[in-house]
Amino acid sequence: MRIAVDAMGGDHAPGEIVRGAVEASRQWPDLEIILIGDSAAVRAELAANREPESERLRVVHTTQTIEMGEPPVQAVRSKRDSSIVRGMEMLRHKEADAFLSAGSTGAMVAAALLFVGRVRYLKRPAIGTILPTVGKPYLLLDMGATVDCTPQELEQFAVMGSIYSSAVLGRKEPSVGLLSIGTEAEKGNSVTKETHELLSRNPLVKFAGNVEGHDLFKGEMDVCVADGFVGNVVLKTIESEARGISSMLRRAFTRNPLRILGALLLKGAVRDLKKVMDPELYGGAPLLGVNGTVIITHGASSHKAIYHAIRVSAECVRQGVAAKITDHLARLDRVRASSPATAAAES
Repeated sequence: MRIAVDAMGGDHAPGEIVRGAVEASRQWPDLEIILIGDSAAVRAELAANREPESERLRVVHTTQTIEMGEPPVQAVRSKRDSSIVRGMEMLRHKEADAFLSAGSTGAMVAAALLFVGRVRYLKRPAIGTILPTVGKPYLLLDMGATVDCTPQELEQFAVMGSIYSSAVLGRKEPSVGLLSIGTEAEKGNSVTKETHELLSRNPLVKFAGNVEGHDLFKGEMDVCVADGFVGNVVLKTIESEARGISSMLRRAFTRNPLRILGALLLKGAVRDLKKVMDPELYGGAPLLGVNGTVIITHGASSHKAIYHAIRVSAECVRQGVAAKITDHLARLDRVRASSPATAAAES
């Protein structure tokens, strides 16, 4: 299995990217990991990690890098020898089975649609992210690939999220919640209410109804669906709040010697909590709905995040997630085509 990695994307490239790839190569010798980027810089990092280039860990040279602040579509079209574009081209031509990057999310989505393409029957792709809770982690999507969504697109997100949750997270009959302003079916805007109706009669998902913001950390669902605008706001709010709470706890625990002693006594519990809440353990965000496995990791990803993103990429390939999405969307298309409600709407 061949996993292509953008060695130049992210705040800590290429050092952390290469280190994560090296650790993954040592852990899973059956993988072929392809590092895409400036060959001199990448090979220098391989040398620093005491790992020579080999058939299992090889370098593909590129001369350009897409920066975070560049307009995504323009950058993808103009920088054809960038690490992101080259990775997507390798995925398109079956020279790689998966591609991951900590680079520009917008460029990743644009390049995936331009070079890899959407699966059949899909209207728009979605980015999912795993969120830890007091119960079980769950998949929240969309995180910004599709900002304005129709009810039909949200329904497809629910189907894709269910497949990912089942195939990668190992959930049997994953439950799907629709993010809204109330649990009642009549709550929400027109798009949410119509989506609720579609999901209520969708035979391919286990719909649990509407969920509210205060339900997001209860751990009672496997998939939560929202449009990309709301999903992105939720994610960034959670990230900001987590950093804020962490900062407040540090100040509170170091205010006087007695509290410092208490913090030392709680060190083990805090360490266990950090392990559960650590987003880097969940392997990045899958771009669902494209013809291949594409994983987008945080721009600040460390070697640990890259290591787990490679792990998740390999699992997506093994489980045939993209093919399963195509199959289920085809089934959904047949269901909707034969639905009396659909026929009435079209007439």
